[in-house]
Amino acid sequence: MHPSQILKTLRDHMLTSIRETIYVMRHKGLGQVQFWLVAMIVGILAGTATGLFRMGIILIETLVYGVDEQGLATAVKAMSWYWVLTIPIVGGLMVGIILQRFTPDGRTRGVAQAIKGAALQDGRVEGKAGLASAFASLITLSMGGSAGREGPVVHLGAVISSKVSRWINADAITGRNLMGCAAAAAVSASFNAPIAGTLFALEVVLRHYAVNAFAPIVIASVSGSIISRLMFGDLIEFTLPEMSLQFYGELPAFLILGLVSGLVAVAMMKAVFLAEDVGDGIQDRLKIPAWLRPAIAGAALGGIALYFPHIIGVGYETTWNALNGNITLWAAIIFAATKVLAVAVTFAGRMGGGIFSPSLMVGALTGMAFGWVAMAIFPSFDSYATLYALAGMAAVSAAVLGAPISTSLLVFEMTGDWQTGLAVLVAVSTSTALASRLVHKSFFLTQLERFGVHIAAGPQAYLLATFSVSGLMRECDGEDEACQGMMAQDVFVDRHGTLESAMPLFAQHDTQILPVVGYDADEKKRVLLGVLHEVDALRAFNQALVETAREEHS
Repeated sequence: MHPSQILKTLRDHMLTSIRETIYVMRHKGLGQVQFWLVAMIVGILAGTATGLFRMGIILIETLVYGVDEQGLATAVKAMSWYWVLTIPIVGGLMVGIILQRFTPDGRTRGVAQAIKGAALQDGRVEGKAGLASAFASLITLSMGGSAGREGPVVHLGAVISSKVSRWINADAITGRNLMGCAAAAAVSASFNAPIAGTLFALEVVLRHYAVNAFAPIVIASVSGSIISRLMFGDLIEFTLPEMSLQFYGELPAFLILGLVSGLVAVAMMKAVFLAEDVGDGIQDRLKIPAWLRPAIAGAALGGIALYFPHIIGVGYETTWNALNGNITLWAAIIFAATKVLAVAVTFAGRMGGGIFSPSLMVGALTGMAFGWVAMAIFPSFDSYATLYALAGMAAVSAAVLGAPISTSLLVFEMTGDWQTGLAVLVAVSTSTALASRLVHKSFFLTQLERFGVHIAAGPQAYLLATFSVSGLMRECDGEDEACQGMMAQDVFVDRHGTLESAMPLFAQHDTQILPVVGYDADEKKRVLLGVLHEVDALRAFNQALVETAREEHS
């Protein structure tokens, strides 16, 4: 046989095998090996998207500020005042126009929406709005916004996994696991931290440690890390001086630091939520167009940056200075307070970005300040103030994310320092224990709670919202009279409602049925459409709890 015919035959066989594999995946489900392959592909795609997102930030920052994120505070300090003011305003205008045009609510998406997608939407998130949100966040982080990049890239990864899930007709468990793969790869690629990326996906996004999800998420996380190293090199984010916990009598000090860090984390989260509420109130009273809101926030950020340039961008330069002991006590306190203010303004302006990187900076400054005070009160302490900065960085960020395990590992991987784990873990454990009692477990879950999504309470709370009343109702079979009587007393459920609103009515009115109503063409007169039986609702809810338990313990 001629060589060209051999090559043609091999090509035809390969194409046939690929087509058959795709057909099997789309119509007959994924086998384990196939799923691992898809997980790797998702990891590569999410890691590449994260790398391009980071390169975009560097490119735009270099164009508008003359430097990348590592030297941003110094560059802003040397700039003319009008540029410091103008750049965030222009960035805010661009963000506002993008969100007005491409999102239904004028808000950016982040980790909270990925968590909601995993819990309530079979591992799917919005596509168009998600891409617009990522682009808006890219502009925010490049042009004066005070936020982090982890939120946008996690949601961007979720957009990619959602597309793959729809393409292969993935079931709910597969869709959730693929979203976990994307989130792990995004975090891993963003911080060159494959271990922490894996645990972040399990601890924060999926919120369980199912064994069947572990292997594909690890594969995706490693894939994302490899992409990051190919694009940026095998580098750690922060290089620290040598330090060690030399005197174990200091451990109580780190326990106290954890409590202080927990309070700082709660203050930071509440400041963000308060600022959002104030922003909503001002917008409503003054009739400010939604597209103008980010620009107003940009003007406020520019004004703050005239005096405190460290608040611009992600804040890695200031974090590095804190971890290396180059910031004094009062400077650390003032810098931390102004950073919290700037982050609150950024979120209140709906400019986009994540909360994790700012929490790292605020935590490092908190730990630095605490270290100076501790060593002044107890001169016998042998540790460096930088060790307190490292522990504070982990403690505040862990409390904000509600993720003590993945955050601790992420800090270790970002700094390359594994020798001080005892101090870090003591601070992290106390900070998360305190903060989780003062908010709804974490920043992300509190965000969802504010939108009426009760994921923090567990599946027994949020699963009810996944069942539509219309999907469970029956036709009326001799129950018309009883239903009409209940409707006259305003006891009914809307056809568009869920079991979340229906279940309390069964107990409140001591009934086993509820009328399901719609409205006529004029949307004025109620129309009886069917009846919802309590036994059907309980059966569906019980089955969902069983499936959730099976997935979490698989």
